[in-house]
Amino acid sequence: MTGARSFSGLAVGRDGARTVTRSLPQEVPVAITFNGTTLAVMMATPGDIVDFAHGFALTEGAVGALDEIETFEIVEGPQGIEARFWLAEARAEVLTDRRRKMAGPVGCGLCGIDSLDAAVRDLPRVTSDLMLTQAEIAGAPDALKTHQPLHDRTRAIHAAGFLKPGAGPGTGIVLAREDIGRHNALDKLIGALARAGEDPGAGAVVLTSRVSVEMVQKAAFAGIPAIIAASAPTALALAQADAAGLTLAAFVRDGRFDLYSHPERVQTGETDVA
Repeated sequence: MTGARSFSGLAVGRDGARTVTRSLPQEVPVAITFNGTTLAVMMATPGDIVDFAHGFALTEGAVGALDEIETFEIVEGPQGIEARFWLAEARAEVLTDRRRKMAGPVGCGLCGIDSLDAAVRDLPRVTSDLMLTQAEIAGAPDALKTHQPLHDRTRAIHAAGFLKPGAGPGTGIVLAREDIGRHNALDKLIGALARAGEDPGAGAVVLTSRVSVEMVQKAAFAGIPAIIAASAPTALALAQADAAGLTLAAFVRDGRFDLYSHPERVQTGETDVA
């Protein structure tokens, strides 16, 4: 499966109608199963599904590390994709605390949870020696744009990138993933980082979207100490980022940004960044 398909339509305007061909993003059901039991069914763009499944498993607490996975396979069928994990029985039993039976639309990252306590989880405290410059944060969204080929084709896709500070090889946006769902794009990125053996504490996640509470939760569980977003955070997302020790920079555009939590990781040249 590809991430986009071409379709013909009519472009209608004041000067009449003309035939156009557009690339439209695909979305398919992706069932994520553990030891034969479905944990979630998410609508996602059918690309980097291995990264997506592994990132989802990590950020949802299904596994604590990739070495807890005994076997994994992708099975494509006429109705969608299955990402099948097999875990040791002891680890599989832990899933009862995070069990979901859901069909997750792309705009929602918490659909199907069975209690209010599960919605706002206790987050680990993220510690890191990461330091970012003002210029690195201000330039991050533009840097991410060069890693968004599917968005360039469809204009309907979110992205998440991993920014490593510094100059030279191995710095800048070193990994990026795209998906029609912003949560899925972040899970894909986190899965890619884990599978590549990248240290999540050595950089910041860059988002094309707003920052909701589940995006903060995923970053915190992955051990990523900073979030750089093109749009706004919610109030709850900010509160959780602050409590978890995450640096949160938002509204990044035109060389400016708002810095909301843990500014000690940012070299701004200002004593008051509030």
